[in-house]
Amino acid sequence: MGSDPQYIKHPDLVLAQHVFNLSNPACPQTVQQASLKKVQSVISENKMAPFYRHLAHPVEGILNHTGEGVPQHQGGSAKTLITSKLLASRKSPQKIDFPWDEALYQSLVEDNRKELETFQKEEDEAEEAAGETEVLAARGKRAEFWAKVGDKDKAIESHEALLEKTTFLGTKIDLVMAMIRIGLFFGDSLFVKKSIERAETLVESGGDWDRRNRLKAYKGLHLLTIRSYSLAAPLLLDSLSTFTSYELCSYSALVIYSVLAGSLSLKRVDFKAKVVDAPEIRAILGSGEDRLAALTGEVSSGPSAADEDMKDASTASSTPGAATTAVNLATFATGSGIQAEAETPVDFTPLADLVNSLYNGNYRTFFVALAAVEDNFLTQDRYLHEHRAWFVREMRLRAYQQLLQSYRVVGLTSMANDFGVTVDFLDRDLAKFIASNRIACTIDRVNGIIETNRPDDKNKQYADVVKHGDALITKLQKYGQAVRLRGSERS
Repeated sequence: MGSDPQYIKHPDLVLAQHVFNLSNPACPQTVQQASLKKVQSVISENKMAPFYRHLAHPVEGILNHTGEGVPQHQGGSAKTLITSKLLASRKSPQKIDFPWDEALYQSLVEDNRKELETFQKEEDEAEEAAGETEVLAARGKRAEFWAKVGDKDKAIESHEALLEKTTFLGTKIDLVMAMIRIGLFFGDSLFVKKSIERAETLVESGGDWDRRNRLKAYKGLHLLTIRSYSLAAPLLLDSLSTFTSYELCSYSALVIYSVLAGSLSLKRVDFKAKVVDAPEIRAILGSGEDRLAALTGEVSSGPSAADEDMKDASTASSTPGAATTAVNLATFATGSGIQAEAETPVDFTPLADLVNSLYNGNYRTFFVALAAVEDNFLTQDRYLHEHRAWFVREMRLRAYQQLLQSYRVVGLTSMANDFGVTVDFLDRDLAKFIASNRIACTIDRVNGIIETNRPDDKNKQYADVVKHGDALITKLQKYGQAVRLRGSERS
């Protein structure tokens, strides 16, 4: 049995989402106002002087567009800016009521100074009268303090220093996971990647099951942020039934990430087994009967699940607009469902329509659901926002491929009607994928048809053998010439 996870309170990734909302033009005005109040209250409550300066400073603040174009480092002073990717775009927001209060900032700085003095006093007393454990505990408070107040560089530095002094493997893993969250908070993908690799090394050296499971969700979310959906989908979907990393994201968010990654990257058979028929997902996205069956354990995921169990898209959305709060099925037996109950209700109807219409081939409904998913989820989430256009394009490609693989010839008008788009739009959209060799077909606008070109596996294998054979012969010839040359030199 492993010890309870440590260093999981800070940084608060929900705060990063609120900052993102302030700069997101697609975010509703009411949500932006609520996020603004939340950011201001958290800064005051946690005495976040460095983070307040990073957001609102007249020159250096990322939310203050009046300082746009001002050099980040002036004179010979040391760097003071925190590097981050908290905003929805690189352009500074134009209208955000986040004023700079010098008096408030100075009071926060003074509070931070007093708190650091307290930590130093505790550490000094522990070094004189206590053991190494108490000293590390005092240093741990300092590391958590820098993560709480939003100073990226000092938080990482203090966690690294604590990591060098710590001998317990579980504590080391928790420290590296805390650094992963610091990187996620500030949008530093490269640092997150390196930290995940360190955590994997530590876990493989003897980490307990709980930390292995938590790291799976961490890695899946990171892969999602760098557009590696095919690698992220298995990790996120596996985390659904054993999710405990509420410091990383809510269970509702995990469901959204898992469904989107699985819908885009999984083959049809795996999509059926791991998304359409998965009891954890059916408990949330399914109709009333499906949800009840999943909660009571009457359904199970697997490739052999019957197709007739699949509900039509119209059935899945029989109660449009009904907000459903995500529930972690794994918490029912353990009694630890407090976190799930505290989550904000989410309307999963667009996501359910997307899954059902894609699997059932209701492409007109699929396009409508895809637009709704973009508006409700992709544009509103800080991890998905950057890749929203790519995701929508790849999902359209998946739908085109799914329809065309069943036919030799398809009428252009008929296919346009199936998707609910114009012939000109379909022609332009397909042409892009055909030109990039993403779809094996040709468009005949004169006759108004699309002819699919099914790749011949035998011919492809033969061509590959010839290609690799030619390369091998070339290398052998070069090697032979080199050997003969060296032999003549020796004689």
